[in-house]
Amino acid sequence: MHNTFKMIMSAGFVFAVAFYASQLSIGIEHGKYLVIAAIFGAYMAMNIGANDVANNVGPAVGSGALTIGGAILVASIFETVGALIAGGDVVGTIKKGIIDPAAFGNDPMIFVYAMSAALLAAALWLNLATWLKAPVSTTHSIVGGVLGAGVAAGGFAIVSWTTMGKIAASWVISPVLGGVIAAIFLYIIKSQIVYKEDKLNAAKKIVPILVALMAAAFITYLTIKGLKKVWPTIVHILSFLPQTKKPSIFIALLFGVIGAGITFGIVKPKIANKVKGMDNSRETINLLFTIPLIFAAALLSFAHGANDVANAVGPLAAVNDALMHLTVAKKATIPLWVMVVGGLGISIGLALFGPRLIRTVGSEITELDQMRAFSIMMAAAITVVIASQLGLPVSSTHIAVGAIFGVGFLREWLDSKETNIKQEKLQIEIEKQKKLKAELDACSNDDPVKKLELMEAHKRQKKKAKSLKRSLRENYVKRGMVKKIIAAWVITVPAAAVLSAIIFFVIKGFAV
Repeated sequence: MHNTFKMIMSAGFVFAVAFYASQLSIGIEHGKYLVIAAIFGAYMAMNIGANDVANNVGPAVGSGALTIGGAILVASIFETVGALIAGGDVVGTIKKGIIDPAAFGNDPMIFVYAMSAALLAAALWLNLATWLKAPVSTTHSIVGGVLGAGVAAGGFAIVSWTTMGKIAASWVISPVLGGVIAAIFLYIIKSQIVYKEDKLNAAKKIVPILVALMAAAFITYLTIKGLKKVWPTIVHILSFLPQTKKPSIFIALLFGVIGAGITFGIVKPKIANKVKGMDNSRETINLLFTIPLIFAAALLSFAHGANDVANAVGPLAAVNDALMHLTVAKKATIPLWVMVVGGLGISIGLALFGPRLIRTVGSEITELDQMRAFSIMMAAAITVVIASQLGLPVSSTHIAVGAIFGVGFLREWLDSKETNIKQEKLQIEIEKQKKLKAELDACSNDDPVKKLELMEAHKRQKKKAKSLKRSLRENYVKRGMVKKIIAAWVITVPAAAVLSAIIFFVIKGFAV
């Protein structure tokens, strides 16, 4: 897609949002700030689509289960549906409670400047990270934005440093937990299916269990994260459920177990029928994971739309609420138009700019196939469930990328056992190369035909030895990408915070 076309489409979306907000702001005191915040919110939503959504569909694309076009279509639909159906109607005005709204001295305009600055700073940082091909956390970006604007407005004393400490801890916890869980599942698949002599029979037994476990993990994940904001409505309709404000882990696990049982009953005969007449090869086994991966991409996108759309619309809803009521509240109602800006903006950003990060996540960190991607998706769902019960503020981006690291490092560890064999082969090939070189040096110029044959043979042998040397040096996880991504994670909060503080002072300066 041509860059000019992308810019026209994205500018068109931002202009449409600005025009709608300008109509709403007629007659409202300081209404121009609603238009400014709406522009920043639209820009932020597109950047979330360009960067964050890649984690949901990247593994499926990298493994070949989905094309980039198919992934964009699936993610766009389920992100929007998740945002509109399960995105909730109320949002906390300060993300993660890192700053007390009372710190703004109940001055709605200072609050409006701060939230607008947080939105723009987070969006600019995400835009830069996407350009650098670094998948970063949008949650941490907006946290950094709110932190910087809050400090600029009221000083360091208004920050909840305990909360910030937990967020910083998640930089380590999220990727490590995701990586370990993904590696465990890949090892189970390899040891119980791939390394077996009769792979088809092993797959017939193990794959239905793995798919049922995936169903349990995703249903539990969706219940906890995707339905929490609409849970009061659900329990009102289904009166036999416990009348709680949000789903308990017990209910979520119960739903997961029921879903796993149903899934196992459906999948088992289908897998048994599918493996008939198939080749007893790894490539064939890979195909059995294709459909579960497509479902996983769709469900992750739905949960992301329901849960993370607040990163784009939360501060915009807060600005809208502050301008409408001229007060600073801890909770703000999300108008439908604001939720549409979030859901639609994420989809547009994904379609226009998402392929860059989808390729990075799917193929530029480590090589993925369906069984590796399946392990990554499992890790993404299970880690969020575990972390939410432990009260850990984890990042879906860090989990997914950490899971990719885990899969790649497990492959390196398993293949390191073959290193000695490869080194022995290399020595043999080097000896052959030396022998051919000696023969070539000894060959008389009077026999040009033989000399030419020896030269060609020596060249082939040299190439063979070089290839073996390269394979011994080769890492399954690209170290350069690992360093770049970790560096981007570490500086996300401070970078967004510094940007936000600068933007806050600029907006405040113009206002005065």
